[in-house]
Amino acid sequence: MRGTGGAGVAGATGATGATGAGVGGGGVNLLALRSHNAALVLDLLRTAGDEGISRLELAERTGLTPQAVSKITARLREDGLAAEAGRRASTGGKPRTVLRLVPEAGHAVGVHLDRDEVRVVLVDLRGAVVGERRAALDLGAGAEAVLGAVGETVAGVLPGGSAGGSGLRLGLGLGLEGDVRPGAAGFDADSLPGAAGLGGVSLPGPAGLDDGSGPGAAGFDGGSLPGPAGLGGVSLPGPAGLDPSLLGVGVALPGPLDHVRGVLHRVTGFPGWDGFPLREALAGRLGVPVVVDKDTNAAALGLAAGGEVGSFAYLHLGTGLGAGLVIGGSVHRGARTGAGEFGHQVIQLDGPPCTCGDRGCVEALCLAAVARGDLDEAARVLGAGAANLVGLLDIDVVLLGGRTVAAAPEAFTAGVGAVLEARSRRTGQDAVPVRVAPGGDGAVAVGAAQLVLGPVFGRGGG
Repeated sequence: MRGTGGAGVAGATGATGATGAGVGGGGVNLLALRSHNAALVLDLLRTAGDEGISRLELAERTGLTPQAVSKITARLREDGLAAEAGRRASTGGKPRTVLRLVPEAGHAVGVHLDRDEVRVVLVDLRGAVVGERRAALDLGAGAEAVLGAVGETVAGVLPGGSAGGSGLRLGLGLGLEGDVRPGAAGFDADSLPGAAGLGGVSLPGPAGLDDGSGPGAAGFDGGSLPGPAGLGGVSLPGPAGLDPSLLGVGVALPGPLDHVRGVLHRVTGFPGWDGFPLREALAGRLGVPVVVDKDTNAAALGLAAGGEVGSFAYLHLGTGLGAGLVIGGSVHRGARTGAGEFGHQVIQLDGPPCTCGDRGCVEALCLAAVARGDLDEAARVLGAGAANLVGLLDIDVVLLGGRTVAAAPEAFTAGVGAVLEARSRRTGQDAVPVRVAPGGDGAVAVGAAQLVLGPVFGRGGG
């Protein structure tokens, strides 16, 4: 397929850098290979499902001219992204041809890089999981071991099921041939060469997609753009031969980190990762664009893409505790990707030490209760933190997720719900509902794939 991204569609609050800088550093946005109008059409094809949608309906719902829609859909069909879904009776004249999205025409990989395991999913253009792998991992084992584990697991989920089948040459990293420990020399986030076509790479070839949208339309033309993520004429040093339908890899892991630059900060419990350019290091190994975000943000993005509406908080309790915040339909990351460090709000002065260096954090108290087997206390602590969040942000719903919640969902929904009910009685407001998030403990990996798919359908990175 040819690459299909939504140029200029990353304007969501808190996600400005998600599409451009998150994938290509200071260079060209590799996912923005089509115009915004093409992304709108693709998204309508996606939401129409197997029943499809006619060109006339596409024109009415996008505000584009019928001629522009015809040009866009012709190219999408040529690329294999759209196909006929039959004909539909019209009020006059001949029956209308309806079109549908071809889900298998494009794929994205989502990686959940946790403290003790890596989980990888392969999803199609509709976000449906078509492959999954997981493996044990020690996030403290050092960059080479972690990157190798991620590479092997990603290779295993791609068609062929192995590095050989996918064409990945594991262990190859541009600019990473020397010392690859976190913080080692040579790992300045701005000094790595343009691995896998990232920051600073010039995309040769035709430009200027004529989709009928008028002068200045963003995106690339209808010429064939072969290669990973639809890169036209780009020679990618390093790994080659990946499935050309692979748009990229989204990676989600505990913070803090810089989503825009793809650089890790002092990951809670693993400060040695501070300053490590994970996005560029993985892109160099995998040979495709990579987007990096916090695990909770990715899960929240996936939930929003899956139909969760309004403003909500996703609270993730697993090896740590964090929150993903969706405000007004957009993921709220903050100016420095610092929003959502929910687990490190202090609720007990001079309390037990936390791995973040503070004392009395919600995470420390909650995980200690879980370790003792006191789930009622863990839920009560989690509820106290959730009540603070509700008071600050006036959100519509609290969603719970993570492996610890998945192991005892009733205990946590009841415990957190009780604290929020008590708060509502004090304030006179309706209690904010508490639910277990759909997707189980795979929500983060699926959400990570949406970091790649979102821009394709004009949704930006959040």
